[in-house]
Amino acid sequence: MKNYLIDTHAHIDMLETSVDEVLDEMYSSGVKKALIPSVEVSTLDKVVDIAMKYDNIYAMVGIFPSEAKTYNDEIENKMIELALNSKVKAVGEIGLDYYWDKSFVELQKEVFIKQIHMANKLNLPIVVHDREAHKDTFDILNSANKSSKVLFHCFSGSTEFMKECVKSGYYIALGGVVTFKNAVKAKEVAMEVPLKNLVLETDSPYLTPVPYRGMLNKPAYVRYVAEEISKLRNMPLEELIDITTNNAEEFFNL
Repeated sequence: MKNYLIDTHAHIDMLETSVDEVLDEMYSSGVKKALIPSVEVSTLDKVVDIAMKYDNIYAMVGIFPSEAKTYNDEIENKMIELALNSKVKAVGEIGLDYYWDKSFVELQKEVFIKQIHMANKLNLPIVVHDREAHKDTFDILNSANKSSKVLFHCFSGSTEFMKECVKSGYYIALGGVVTFKNAVKAKEVAMEVPLKNLVLETDSPYLTPVPYRGMLNKPAYVRYVAEEISKLRNMPLEELIDITTNNAEEFFNL
């Protein structure tokens, strides 16, 4: 039985406090491992450097959909080189975001597909950002992805969409939103997602769970996500932690 948690998505490089302080609090809260995604060119080296410096901290390389205009062959080659590092465990976070700006949707799709192909070549899993783009994200994954495992980070879809993702063998990551009083959809997903497909995250410094909502999120707070889901599912917290930790270690090959 695993008695520790894993934060599968934490922007530790964006937190205002020192990495040492963040990780000390994380470890003391029973969170043993965390993964840091990159989102733009300037964070690629940064997340890998942090992962290299600290035990049980791992990195992902990827370009966020809103940064699609910065993607080119040189950046892709840089990511491929960084991915040769054993502390790089996924390509992420990559995907589609139609919430902020729909003016370059086709470019977002093109860059998403290129990074999927890169992940396939590197034999690495894919961590997906999907905001208000469920159908296009799903269709592209089903057509372009040939071999990589897929995780929907900060899942925001319906229960019906979750079931379609699970049918395709995809993993679902839930975070602080599930603790929000009015987050009906997230709570429904938390109750119905097959446990074998579930992992936990914070997305720190964003989407801070209750009781710290309104403050900066931290990897230590992934425990509140676990506690809420265990209550929703009426199952022992220790069992939920054991299952989700095993899932994360298997998915990311930790």
